[in-house]
Amino acid sequence: MQDTVICVVGLGYIGLPTAAMFASRHKYVTGIDIDQNVVDKINLGEIHIVEPGLASIVGNAVSKGYLRAAVTPQSADVFFIAVPTPFLLDEAQIDIPQPDLRYIESAAKAIAKVLKKGDIVILESTSPVGTTEKLAGWLSQERADLTFPQTHNEESDIRIAYCPERVLPGHIMRELVENDRIVGGLTNRCSKAAIEVYKTFVRGECVVTNARTAEMAKLTENASRDVSIAFANELSIICDELDIDVWELITLCNRHPRVNILQPGPGVGGHCIAVDPWFIVSQSPIDAKLIKQARSINDQKPLWVIEKVKLAIANILLADPLKSSSDITIACYGLSFKPNIDDLRESPAVIIAKKIIAMHSNTTLLVEPNIVKLPLDLKGGLLSNIDIALSKADIHLLLVDHSEFSNRRPSSGIVIDTRGIWSA
Repeated sequence: MQDTVICVVGLGYIGLPTAAMFASRHKYVTGIDIDQNVVDKINLGEIHIVEPGLASIVGNAVSKGYLRAAVTPQSADVFFIAVPTPFLLDEAQIDIPQPDLRYIESAAKAIAKVLKKGDIVILESTSPVGTTEKLAGWLSQERADLTFPQTHNEESDIRIAYCPERVLPGHIMRELVENDRIVGGLTNRCSKAAIEVYKTFVRGECVVTNARTAEMAKLTENASRDVSIAFANELSIICDELDIDVWELITLCNRHPRVNILQPGPGVGGHCIAVDPWFIVSQSPIDAKLIKQARSINDQKPLWVIEKVKLAIANILLADPLKSSSDITIACYGLSFKPNIDDLRESPAVIIAKKIIAMHSNTTLLVEPNIVKLPLDLKGGLLSNIDIALSKADIHLLLVDHSEFSNRRPSSGIVIDTRGIWSA
């Protein structure tokens, strides 16, 4: 592994930290991304995402020549694929989103051009069961001159494995090193080769299984959490109807030594928990009853929040008949899918903000301290700082419990707290 050259395809929230971590161990790494702006920024030693500790590692690795970025794959000994796996709606089953594997297929065809005998390909993208086998098939179609595990087993020219990322945004650099890894090779030799690569920086245990089990493990972890959050979200709706403080209730219940109820929120976001359960449902639509129901509960929670906003508007107008809806200012606090990060992917806060902008005639103030400009789909909202929002808004809607909000409770107006940090 001393002179191993690494190529990481996809320089997002997982790919870039992974590339940086290998480069910090003095491995020569090329990161691949289709966005030229991302490539240019990284080659200047800068980063395009917010993740504590990442900027200094990238800057140092680039300055020392261990990390560079490009738009097309380069020859390497190990290839990591860390591209998005979104979902799309199948017209025949409109209620069940289907996995979209086009990014993985495109990455496979791109790296196939530079594969050579002895190379290792590791898929990290969260994927439906069977995707690693599809990856092997796509590679073999492109390179008939090489042998692959599905036909030549342990004697294949190319080793292929699946190893899902299992890190928490905001703690990625530490967890990449400390967390255990599940490694599912298409053969035992593939698994061993992948583990040798990861041991460059991973101090956690690398646990071997087959590719299908490794794929299902990642989906199961996130589906389990989704079900638990759905219970908390449903509980919050029931408590609201019964005039019970759900935050106090959960605190009391969690004093039981065998109870651990999660905290409710405005929904579920991110590219893992909000997406991965659908991969299970799409492959087992009849049997995945609980998982599907949990997804439905969490997907409906933003609509419940919108109804609370509508009720608040109605109460203001009822209290002051001289006011109109256009006189009411609404402030949304937080847009990311979890606290203290800039990641807006699948964020319920974004869904809620978009609906408020669309339905409300006055300007909607959007307070998100981790971004410098709004995405295009929030056009019509106004990015604001917390001081302006606290002083001007009539309705204060807390959507994300960023640390900046914890000690800045509104002194006037109607407060709708979906995270429980202002409720007390």
